[in-house]
Amino acid sequence: MNAPEAHLSLALIALLKGVMYRDNDLSAWQALLELQARVRDHVSVLGLELVLDEGEGCAYLRQRAPAAGEPELPRLVPRRQLSYPVSLLLALLRKKLVELDATGGETRLILSRDEIVEALRLFLPESANEVRFVERVDGHINRIIDMGFIRRLRGQDDQYEVRRILKTYVDAQWLSELDRKLKIYRQHAATSMPVEETELS
Repeated sequence: MNAPEAHLSLALIALLKGVMYRDNDLSAWQALLELQARVRDHVSVLGLELVLDEGEGCAYLRQRAPAAGEPELPRLVPRRQLSYPVSLLLALLRKKLVELDATGGETRLILSRDEIVEALRLFLPESANEVRFVERVDGHINRIIDMGFIRRLRGQDDQYEVRRILKTYVDAQWLSELDRKLKIYRQHAATSMPVEETELS
């Protein structure tokens, strides 16, 4: 295998494994930037498209909508069914990223477990059992860690970094509806009514 083909394989394998971060694998990232046209051609035959954000230093593959008259292929990238609290937490974290960027200062968003608990408390039904409430929030946090949107800081289990890939997944259209969504969430919290799951693809 010659060098260009090896670089192409490196980029494709990294993308097929999940979200690619510039900071995690600089060689794969450079290969992607140099060969992105070929990468797009390769993944297109699988019904996928490349989402590349050079500014944030991340890239991933998502399912491509079929063109008119084109057969719909089986999904390689599954839709993620999100519960109401997880959807809410993603929305709140996305909003905090926007607020951080607006200040023009720090680029990393670091939140403590207590800050996340308090942010969610405003929108979730009150619980008489504080320990159980916090345990539920821990479950929502772990779900978002599994999705790759936040990560624990090394040696600090109660501190989390919100990964900037969240800005790409939770797009501007979804964000523009945030205030309306949060009003609905507040109403549901007040009535303790169940909320339907949402999808993130």
